[in-house]
Amino acid sequence: MAIIETHTVPEKVCISRLQEYGVGIFLNLPTKSSLKKAIRKNLILVDGKIATTATYILGGETISLREAPIKESKKKLQLPLEIVFEDDHLAVVAKPPGILVSGNGFRTIANALPQNLKRSKEPDAIIPKPVHRLDYPTTGLLLTGKTASSMVTLGNQFKKKQIAKTYYAVTIGAMKNKGIINSPIDGKDSVSYYEVISTVASNRFIFLNLVKLSPMTGRRHQLRKHLQSIGNPILGDPLYTSAHLKLKGKGLYLHAAVLEFDHPRTQERMQIKYALPKKFLKIFEKHPL
Repeated sequence: MAIIETHTVPEKVCISRLQEYGVGIFLNLPTKSSLKKAIRKNLILVDGKIATTATYILGGETISLREAPIKESKKKLQLPLEIVFEDDHLAVVAKPPGILVSGNGFRTIANALPQNLKRSKEPDAIIPKPVHRLDYPTTGLLLTGKTASSMVTLGNQFKKKQIAKTYYAVTIGAMKNKGIINSPIDGKDSVSYYEVISTVASNRFIFLNLVKLSPMTGRRHQLRKHLQSIGNPILGDPLYTSAHLKLKGKGLYLHAAVLEFDHPRTQERMQIKYALPKKFLKIFEKHPL
């Protein structure tokens, strides 16, 4: 089975069980329960040896995640996806709103990828997998890996903050032209940069702003929480908007528009762009993409 992600443990680390230390170190295993399942299925290696729930992490080890054996399913998700870029190593797809990237459900982007992408001809080809996540209501660019080596390389780029993501959002209320939001999220350091591109008057919301966003960290719902924290929630956000400002039936006005990363094989710096959704353009005639 191919290795799809690796993690190097720092030399100085508190001694702990793998099932405690390993939570969140792999993009494909974001929760404690998913980590435990992978351990039970013999998918986790520590220094090349199959790990168990009794394995301790002492410091300096290399922890590897193997691809799970392919299970042929008679039921395949037929969900057409727009392919923005594709080669034998990776693909960038356009995520529509109202669908999970991955998870236990059937209707996910992960389950739709094999029916939308071409099988890689590389020797370490795997079933295509998302390299990162976008929120359920968010639209835009999603990076996926098509080989084991690409998954490892791109995953490491994310961990080292070598992948740049640019979002655009429509926010509510008067805003400064630009700024930095660094309020912690769930007790962790979090940083987002913003720049107001355009502002229009609104009878209901006073002002609506087209805002360019650059998250420097990757906390859950980071941009949504950060914009709410400065009094400028994202239009259509069902969770982080006051009741009197909620907009029903239009979805979240948050779009992943630009991805920049190093190609895992050629090392070429890639910049992939995806145009703003039509609902943005109904508010702002002039747009940056």
